[in-house]
Amino acid sequence: MTIPQPGAHADFQTLVAARRNFTLRRLHAPGPDREALDRIVEAAAHAPDHGLLRPWRFVLIPQARRGDLGEVFSAALAERDPGCDEEALATARDKAFRAPCLLVAVLRDDAGAKTIPVAEKLVSLGCALQNLLLAAGAAGFATGLASGAAMDAAGMRRLLRLASHESAICFIGIGTAAMEKPPRPRPDAADYLSSI
Repeated sequence: MTIPQPGAHADFQTLVAARRNFTLRRLHAPGPDREALDRIVEAAAHAPDHGLLRPWRFVLIPQARRGDLGEVFSAALAERDPGCDEEALATARDKAFRAPCLLVAVLRDDAGAKTIPVAEKLVSLGCALQNLLLAAGAAGFATGLASGAAMDAAGMRRLLRLASHESAICFIGIGTAAMEKPPRPRPDAADYLSSI
């Protein structure tokens, strides 16, 4: 099954079944322009949101700031592994330049909203992410999620301007797939749906 092309009208089940997760290094240009990105990100706002908190936000890492992100990756690696060599640091820096469009999903666990459990806030973020991924697929783009040990590094927090109640959860890459990716085996509904 191929990813729907821009402007294609796929029914919902087809759109969901066509979704694939690509490693960010497999996402190439073109990515969405600003207008397309706005439409894709707008889909996130339709996620369930107990208490109307919008306990999440997204941060765009534009091409002009990818070098700064690369330095964060490099510094985080050097902190974790002081003996790493320059080749490893260069590889860490290079990760910042993958995917033509790169966003970071941020969880907002505001202290003033503690009556809503953090688990529900994470569910809302997960739903927002899925909406965003499906909207990107409907627009003809491929996507990938990535995280890693640098997500909570001090340099990452500074770069993303995270408040004390915010956490970087994952990167979202949006672009064009370098190759077709076959579907992975999916369980039957009976494997994960039961009744009491």
